[in-house]
Amino acid sequence: MEGKNEQRAGLLYGIGAYVMWGLVPLFWPLLKPSGAIEILAHRMVWSLGVVTIALLAVRRWAWIGELVRDRRKLALISVAAATITVNWGLYIWAVNNGQVVEASLGYFINPLVTIAMGVLLLGERLRPVQWVAVATGLTAVLVLAIGYGRPPWISLVLAFSFATYGLIKKKVNMGGLESLAAETAVLFVPALGFLLWLAATGKSTFTAGGTGHGFLLAATGIVTAIPLICFGAAAVRVPLSTLGLLQYLAPIFQFGLGVVYFKESMPPERWAGFALVWLALSLLTWDALRTARRNRALAVKLLATAAAAPATATPTPEGAAILPGDAAILPSDAAPPGGTTTPAPDAATTTGTETPNPAQQKIT
Repeated sequence: MEGKNEQRAGLLYGIGAYVMWGLVPLFWPLLKPSGAIEILAHRMVWSLGVVTIALLAVRRWAWIGELVRDRRKLALISVAAATITVNWGLYIWAVNNGQVVEASLGYFINPLVTIAMGVLLLGERLRPVQWVAVATGLTAVLVLAIGYGRPPWISLVLAFSFATYGLIKKKVNMGGLESLAAETAVLFVPALGFLLWLAATGKSTFTAGGTGHGFLLAATGIVTAIPLICFGAAAVRVPLSTLGLLQYLAPIFQFGLGVVYFKESMPPERWAGFALVWLALSLLTWDALRTARRNRALAVKLLATAAAAPATATPTPEGAAILPGDAAILPSDAAPPGGTTTPAPDAATTTGTETPNPAQQKIT
């Protein structure tokens, strides 16, 4: 019963995280007339404050000394911070410039880009269905390029920057809260310096916009940290495959807001491109679930065989040996919840034989 309650809580945390990420396009326009770079700088500065409070609450500090002593990991964190800066900044700019639909496309195609990078950079091998999904995704990009009259560069930069960020985070292998703290610490000085320069030149909107506007800019730290904390709580409670499905909630909400709330144009060729992307993602999801089910069945069979093996030499009261085939097959729920090792939040997932994981898909 306790395990089921934990899974139910994890599911709610996961849904909450992705819904918050999906609804964040409603927040960035509230920060106008602040520009995207000023908003980004505030997001970096205030996020560090929020995660510091969270780290004080959970008393997790040992990782700081280890990180400072590990120059390679520190360098990777710095590159990850620079990469996520591009992702965050472009996303804010896109939302505040009427490009919510194209921004959502970036997070739809992100799993496909992650797979492609796994093949090209890590030498991973794809299953046939995954090849079909990647080819379908490339076709979708071509169709959308024709529809837009240009390559969907916002989507592509968001997808590639986030996939690169995820790849780096896979190598760093840090928890979500610690990772965000390290990245915002790296970004804090340049971000604060930029904000002080804006104030000195009279271009800052932090105080010029009034108290309410200042509070909204400060709230960017909460908007950044709270979904990540919820995601971290979900990642340790639910299976990886469940998170893989939940990851699509964020771009679905973003796309819906772009079409329904912001009333962005969706001509037929754009619908066709999105339909191909959704087809590719459906193929990926089906293949991932099928593979996870097959792996789980194999694990159960191996457990059953291992459990029966010691009994093969034990005679029954009638003198007959107990054969492995007589062992009862374990029920599917005998596997521990989330039996697959869940990567730390924000880590990238590459998709060779793994289930696509959002959890590196932290949507901005």
